[in-house]
Amino acid sequence: MATPAIGNPAMRAELEVRRDRLQAVLSRSGPNASLETLLSEVDAALERVAKGKFGICEECHDAIEPGRLAADPLIRFCVDHLTPGEKAALQQDLELAYRIQRGLLPPSDVVTSGWKVHYSYQPFGPVSGDYCDLIQPGGQGGDLYFLLGDVSGKGVAASMLMSHLSAMFRSLTGLGITLPEMMSRACRLFSESSIPGQFATLVCGRGTPGGEVEICNAGHLPVLLVSDGRVSKLESSGFPLGMFTSASYAPQKSLLAEGDTLVLYTDGITESRNPSGQEYGLERMAHIAGEFPELAPHALIAACLRDVETHRNGAPRTDDLTVMVIRRAA
Repeated sequence: MATPAIGNPAMRAELEVRRDRLQAVLSRSGPNASLETLLSEVDAALERVAKGKFGICEECHDAIEPGRLAADPLIRFCVDHLTPGEKAALQQDLELAYRIQRGLLPPSDVVTSGWKVHYSYQPFGPVSGDYCDLIQPGGQGGDLYFLLGDVSGKGVAASMLMSHLSAMFRSLTGLGITLPEMMSRACRLFSESSIPGQFATLVCGRGTPGGEVEICNAGHLPVLLVSDGRVSKLESSGFPLGMFTSASYAPQKSLLAEGDTLVLYTDGITESRNPSGQEYGLERMAHIAGEFPELAPHALIAACLRDVETHRNGAPRTDDLTVMVIRRAA
């Protein structure tokens, strides 16, 4: 029998907090049928934790989908054993989550402050745990922040954390603090607002109108820098967000000339497999980035995605695919 992906100690603590809050509200407001029903459901979930049955479908006794369980720890059945009404409600929730997540994405083509940016964002399911953003806190003509990351897990739970990252960095970029300080604050905030075991790898960069680029890489795949026909790799400089409450991030600085390009991507690209199980890999990604430096950002991404499809050779996708190209313009 599969075991739940959510750690029982962490979930027990979250459920106990919910129970205490409900009890406090009931003690102030008096009898309330809806709150009392919810309290009984929380107590029942705590009982399942105590008996080692938390996260196990009461119908088939297999593990409930981790993403659904993280989003709602009170659920008792896997998707296969929901009632028709529950399945319809779940579908409505997924459609709403899809619309919300799409609304958080920036324009896919951006030309600003001496930069041309294009990205492709392809969720594996209705929603994605990949994080992709472009932020200009000072408006047109100011510094451009570019962010790309990957939240642990999949589905709705991962998409919720992706939305959390979006809100967090849109607040932090407006504070006027340094990039390393921003990353350290983000690490602390993410750790304090997520349950244990959840983390996010992330690249956060800042480009100035003069072509200067500063990048902090929190446990993410290397950024590819294409310059004069050569491809160099800007490696990770710190732990993923959420792995530790406190962490520091050393910035990597470069001055990009006209035509120089940065390529950011998630592991849905590099870990795409062919029917034999062979991964696409970082080196093939770097080869494509260096082979077509003259292509516009959108055309370079299209070439990369075509090559990934060629490699997969009909094998099914298993993850979200996100890639971003940032080009120094005239």
